[in-house]
Amino acid sequence: MVAVLEAKSRSNDKHSKIRKIREEGNIPSVLNGVEKSEPIYVNSIEFLKTIRETGRNGIINLSIDNEQHPVMVHEIQKDPIKNEVVHADFQIVNMTEKVNVEVNIHLVGDAQGVKDGGVLQQPIHQLSVEALPSNIPQAIEIDISTLEVNQTILVSDIRKSGNYEITQDENQVVASILAPRQEEEISTGEEQEEGIPENVEGREEKAPAGE
Repeated sequence: MVAVLEAKSRSNDKHSKIRKIREEGNIPSVLNGVEKSEPIYVNSIEFLKTIRETGRNGIINLSIDNEQHPVMVHEIQKDPIKNEVVHADFQIVNMTEKVNVEVNIHLVGDAQGVKDGGVLQQPIHQLSVEALPSNIPQAIEIDISTLEVNQTILVSDIRKSGNYEITQDENQVVASILAPRQEEEISTGEEQEEGIPENVEGREEKAPAGE
């Protein structure tokens, strides 16, 4: 069953009006349609509850003036200090047309290489996916339990479990296990000793931007 989220129209975009909307526990938003955009607002508690229920890429029936629109959340803006949602963009979707979205990666299992002393690296945390709106997975799970030291999982190794297509570069590394000595040298900037592989592909250099 598709979740329903109530929304109300807003016509005045003055700063004082938007501030009042937020003070009353609501999130100023925009509904993007095929031909036009409509300023709206939604209750912040109900919005967060709906996102938890449907997932970041889930389909929501946005109800405005007793009329429902199938939408996806296109963008969420957060206050960098309070980490609160301050704005949201909704996009009306055609349920018969495929869309391109970013889906979170969930690594599942305890890697054998980690048990042997290796260090798990995850360079990417999302995958580009194309699918009908109703077939978008909330997350893509990847089993890493058999991953050993100096082994990697590429995008091409991922086994799909739904009606979607992964459009990410197939040669991109999703996860890898570095040997303990490699990790130490990368962290300290030491030169690797002769005979030790220099391939450190897959090392995570920075955390992805969160929403």
